[in-house]
Amino acid sequence: MTSSSAEPTPDSGPSSTTSTSTNATADATNSASGPGVFELGGTVTIPRLGFGAMQLPGRWSGPAGDTVKAVAVTRRAVELGARYIDTAAFYFSPTHRANDLLREALSPYASDVTIATKVGPLRNETGEMYAEARPDQLRAEVERNLEDLGVDTLDLVHLRVGRLSGGVAESLGERFAVLAALREEGLIRQLGVSNVTSGQLAEARSIAPVAAVQNRFGVLDQGDAPLVDECADAGIAYMPFFALGGGHTDLGQENLRKVGERHGATVHQVAIAWGLARSPSIVQIPGTASLAHLEENMAAGRLVLDEDDMALLGRRG
Repeated sequence: MTSSSAEPTPDSGPSSTTSTSTNATADATNSASGPGVFELGGTVTIPRLGFGAMQLPGRWSGPAGDTVKAVAVTRRAVELGARYIDTAAFYFSPTHRANDLLREALSPYASDVTIATKVGPLRNETGEMYAEARPDQLRAEVERNLEDLGVDTLDLVHLRVGRLSGGVAESLGERFAVLAALREEGLIRQLGVSNVTSGQLAEARSIAPVAAVQNRFGVLDQGDAPLVDECADAGIAYMPFFALGGGHTDLGQENLRKVGERHGATVHQVAIAWGLARSPSIVQIPGTASLAHLEENMAAGRLVLDEDDMALLGRRG
């Protein structure tokens, strides 16, 4: 295929990794095959362990990113089996842009690589999320992603609602209809929504098929559990952001540590594996700009949690 001024914290663990045992980290190559695949929109097969590009440009307000390192991490992610990559044109630092880095690393894109992007939030060069795109601005946002990534068609485009805040109960119908029209034009293959409520998902689905939802969810942050199950029942991919805490949720919880010790794994690996075990609809997209942390994340695809582990970690909702 391909294809607020408050600074969000990238969805990852530490930039350097803790030592882990052979069962969690050895022979990381093709580790994403462990969690299986998902039929995105019923038409495209993707691994359930992908890669998030948010951190590649560096922090949103410095320090500067490293082009060579970012390109190497991206290429290694694909080598390790990450065939689903999540990005956005508004992922940029003062010196680098995620879409530019993906194009440099991967273009021409392999036929089995799926790249998803998001539109909606408008972010100025100082880094401030100052508004949400109006319906008449969405075509330009889609075209910017097309140009930056160097593709003719975007594999999947999420309409992101509410900028960086959550639970914004507003209609998305008019904006989603614009993306649906762009899909009919052939500029987009599949549609998704992000940061939405169940009602907003239903509204979007009344307009056009929804292939994926990207909301906040994780082992210690299970408030969106009913929507996770709703997506599973509907055959819609659920792609958590901040699945590793995102710097907002401390993963130093006792039960996470206990499960990690049982398997010789880090708590971040356990958090990834928990999501994969929690629902067949979940596609994990942890991000990092560190090769070592990338290897750790991708190795989590082979970590199999048993019933005792899941009981200890909980399945709320």
